[in-house]
Amino acid sequence: MIPEITVLDLVKKYSAIRKHSEKICEPLEIEDYVVQPIVDVSPPKWHLGHTTWFFETFILQPNFPDYQVFDPQYNFVFNSYYETIGARVIRTDRGNLSRPSVSDVYRYRKYVDEHMKILLQSNFMTSKTETLLELGLNHEQQHQELLMTDIKYILGHNPLFPAYKKDQILSNKISANSEMIRFSEGVYEIGFKGEGFCFDNELGRHKIYLNDFEISNQLVTNGEYLEFMESGGYQDFRHWHAEGWDWVKENNAKAPLYWHFIDEKWMHYTLNGLTEVNADEELCHINFFEASAFASWKEMRLPTEAEWEVASDQFDWGKRWEWTNSAYLPYPGFKKEPGAVGEYNGKFMVNQMVLRGASEATPLGHSRNTYRNFFQTKLQWQFTGIRLAR
Repeated sequence: MIPEITVLDLVKKYSAIRKHSEKICEPLEIEDYVVQPIVDVSPPKWHLGHTTWFFETFILQPNFPDYQVFDPQYNFVFNSYYETIGARVIRTDRGNLSRPSVSDVYRYRKYVDEHMKILLQSNFMTSKTETLLELGLNHEQQHQELLMTDIKYILGHNPLFPAYKKDQILSNKISANSEMIRFSEGVYEIGFKGEGFCFDNELGRHKIYLNDFEISNQLVTNGEYLEFMESGGYQDFRHWHAEGWDWVKENNAKAPLYWHFIDEKWMHYTLNGLTEVNADEELCHINFFEASAFASWKEMRLPTEAEWEVASDQFDWGKRWEWTNSAYLPYPGFKKEPGAVGEYNGKFMVNQMVLRGASEATPLGHSRNTYRNFFQTKLQWQFTGIRLAR
């Protein structure tokens, strides 16, 4: 059994993180919990159930003798992508799950939380179980950010553009002047170091050689991106990757996600509802194709993830996930964990690009400059922005 003071800390931390997921959902109407507009967006109800399933499946069932699952069908309903665990609902069908009900899911959360608190204070807790608990809590925080992004997509594609919360605090641009920070060529180190939690894809701190480079101390603003749009950026194939240009034509792309040209001015959907685009605010909700095209138009480029990490203590970050020009690949010596936990990151190391930093939707305490987020090049629904390099 782990020391009593540590047990109390674990129970407190577990309870706080679990309650925050439910707090995120407090402004929702019951109908909002079940909507799935596109395959990349999961219904809020599913997020609440899936994060609970994680604790039940990976911690309670293997470590709590005589534990009885809340509902045997929930393994099929709330498994996300873990092939090791068995069959699951097809991702596109998550929005068809009118049952279990929202109230059923909240009862599920309460049931699992009660048993988890007993387990945390029992002799069944081991260092190995504590490691899984830490992974589960960080997994829940990842889904808290996904809850925010998915809720915004659900409400932002409602024809009424309803506000998530009228008093939602939105970020404002830092007033510092934009300038390029210079770094000399040389050998640097990247990757996680020190104590505390990190995901397996951050491990394997290693040396990397970088040429001379410069990186902006500020993110690209809406006003700067408007200049790109007004100059014909979405009509000029020269700035786009071939696949990006195909995306522009197939989607008739003309602006970032949530932007609408209404009564001769650009409006965009925010968590406060539909508002006029603020030229001084950091750009948000653009995909890798758009980020790369803008950088080309500015006769610059996106930083690599190594450049970003090396430079990150020289600028403020955390308002937008920042696209890098690095493919999501393993660090030297990367090894998947055995079993289902090994499916967490390694299986996605193909056809995706790395994002660095964090965003206004990232939970407090869930960011660090070695964090390697990753998404497909066409996706816009995450809180993504641009930092230029050359």
